[in-house]
Amino acid sequence: MADVVGDWQHARPFVRGVSWWDGERCVRADPADAQRLPLELWARAAIPVGIRLEFTAPGPFEVRYRAGALGTVDALRDGCRAWEALRPDGARVALLPETPREEVRVLRVDWPGGPGVLHTPEAYAPVLLAVRGAEPAPPRPRWLVYGDSITEGWSATAPSRGWAALAGRELGWDTVNLGYTGSAHGEPATAQQLATLPGAALTMAFGCNCWTGVPYSAALMAQMTSAFLRLVRTGHPHTPLLVVSPLQRPEAEHTPNALGATLADLRSAQEGAVRARIAGGDDSLALLPGAGLVTAEQLADGVHPDDTGHALVAAAVVRALRKEFGVGQDDDARRREPERDGLGA
Repeated sequence: MADVVGDWQHARPFVRGVSWWDGERCVRADPADAQRLPLELWARAAIPVGIRLEFTAPGPFEVRYRAGALGTVDALRDGCRAWEALRPDGARVALLPETPREEVRVLRVDWPGGPGVLHTPEAYAPVLLAVRGAEPAPPRPRWLVYGDSITEGWSATAPSRGWAALAGRELGWDTVNLGYTGSAHGEPATAQQLATLPGAALTMAFGCNCWTGVPYSAALMAQMTSAFLRLVRTGHPHTPLLVVSPLQRPEAEHTPNALGATLADLRSAQEGAVRARIAGGDDSLALLPGAGLVTAEQLADGVHPDDTGHALVAAAVVRALRKEFGVGQDDDARRREPERDGLGA
């Protein structure tokens, strides 16, 4: 239970989507292990993508926070600069603008009553301090989702409309977004960090950045996928794990990178590595081929899905998780969740 300071409660019991805490700040990689991570990955991990408050309130309530914590504005998506208040089914109740200023402020949410979700303005990384007039929602099973900028939610028009947020809401899970723009190459250090995080289910969706940026050959993609899964399994030996191979990227499908691999080659190599592990006895592992999940017309910039594309990916992921593992209802997923703290170190 949170300590009560006057009529304010500490915010932490309300906060969802948390992987690690760095003092009072939510971060998306282990700060004690940051030196092993690529610099660009740690920079993305400092942006609190997917962090939100889940609550029930009889009416309007208030949130005390420190604004402008990172002193940066990110082009993640148009809606990432506002607080977004939603019903649990995703219906938007309010969109409240944020101004990045380094000071303690109070946000009033004119809530009509009942349970809800308040997405934070990710671009300004507010530090959540306290809540007044609401109670924390019950905890839900945690879903760890690793990937790149597509998983992080680029080109969705609001944090709630990225595919991971949409799918988690449909499944009734607490989505922990571990998407890292410009990174997510299957780094072994990240796999080891994921192995330490409690979760009812995991999804991995990486590989697009292995065509460009840090180019992989097909053989390297197969080896890194196998190694990544092996390391994750040291902490999650039987946790349901769905791998989504790269979505289509028209410019990359048949164009060799610096090591001679097209994105189609990399996708095939990753899918082959996953199928080989399944054939080797990992019956809690499943594959969702990504090439046909969206069309070129549903890519906002030739790489990232638009809102329609994110919704299609979310629907496919939900179907795959339900079909392969029979999960998605709270009671079923809770039985699978490890008996651990649930918030990381």
